[in-house]
Amino acid sequence: MPDVPEPMVKLVRWTAEPAAAQLLRSTTAAVIAYQVAVWLLPQPAPLTAPLTALLVVQVTLYSTLRTGINRVNSVVVGVLIAVGFSALVGLSWWSLGLIIFVSLLIGRTVRVGEFVIEVAISAMLVLGVTQVASTAWDRVYETLIGAGVGMLFNLFFAPPVWVQSAGGSIEGLARRMAGLFRDMGGEVAGHLPVERAAARLHEARRVDHAIVEVDASLRQAEDSLRWNPRVREGVLSRIVLRTGLDTLEICAVVMRVISRTLTDLAKHRTDESLFPDDVAAELERLFGHVATAIQSFAELITTQVAANAESAEERLAQALADSALSRDRTAEMLLDGVRAHPRQWQLHGALLAEVDRILDELAVEKRSERLVEELDRNTAELNDRHPRLQLLRRRLAGSTVVQRSSAPVRAAFGRFPGRED
Repeated sequence: MPDVPEPMVKLVRWTAEPAAAQLLRSTTAAVIAYQVAVWLLPQPAPLTAPLTALLVVQVTLYSTLRTGINRVNSVVVGVLIAVGFSALVGLSWWSLGLIIFVSLLIGRTVRVGEFVIEVAISAMLVLGVTQVASTAWDRVYETLIGAGVGMLFNLFFAPPVWVQSAGGSIEGLARRMAGLFRDMGGEVAGHLPVERAAARLHEARRVDHAIVEVDASLRQAEDSLRWNPRVREGVLSRIVLRTGLDTLEICAVVMRVISRTLTDLAKHRTDESLFPDDVAAELERLFGHVATAIQSFAELITTQVAANAESAEERLAQALADSALSRDRTAEMLLDGVRAHPRQWQLHGALLAEVDRILDELAVEKRSERLVEELDRNTAELNDRHPRLQLLRRRLAGSTVVQRSSAPVRAAFGRFPGRED
């Protein structure tokens, strides 16, 4: 088989990503909107239509519908304001300032979202022409055409699902956290300078920035699952990823506390080893098992097929079991050391308590309970928000009551969140 050039491989890989798909979709929708506007309107260059389509065709179907409605509302409100002003005053510096002020004020009142400025822009463009009535209606028509094309385009050609990208971000966060745990484990043997411990603490604090970026990626993935005909069980998919990120965020906070505990120990033991050699070796093994558990947990919530999910769950269970055994051995060694030399005993206890918190957060049983709680809470919110719709769905589905347990929730791990069917 001939070797494929690396640039060609990168090009093929890029075209398969959601970002490339969105680029092609936006371009196609804008061109279609322009051509439809040329066919239907007498304007020589109806550029408002492709502009609206470009803005309406967002990365998700949910964003497309929301943006389309808000944009049409903003343009119509701006046009109506301009028509009213044109009947009373002409265009001058004071009338321009007044119409901008009034448009922005009314735009916030009618709640057009981020398109408040579009109200003022539409009003200014219409007020600045001689034939206000014809220009006003032409702009409304072009906006309706562009918004209609954009929304229909997303209905017939469903937007890409961004879950795989969010899953990659979660796995990258887990790898970074696992690497920090292994680094901390490699530094507990021998003397640990305060400067190095403080630097590791700074790295642990910087994980917060990575969590913010992953959260933004996950929000995009959650929007891509809403109202998307290519996705089944979108609610479950969103909950699996969101609760998984919440667990990793808690682990990141505890990891930062562990790093702070080691830094405090380094401040008190500037001329000696941080731990005895046997304790340090066991702590290094413990941190290594915790790192493996974090990575396995991330693989479990982002895996694509059921077989991989079962394998990831087995690795996670084994890593948690190894961590528990190593934690118990470490506790016995630290207890013997505290009895002989009761210095900074509270830091030793805090270190073990922090490890226990991480192991508890990663436990599969607790994960299943949390998923069930989130599913119940989501169902309750839907019932409160749309009681009649939920009552109709229950009647259509029948009165069969399904007994739930943790097994179906675990099975959800085997289905890749947002998987296309």
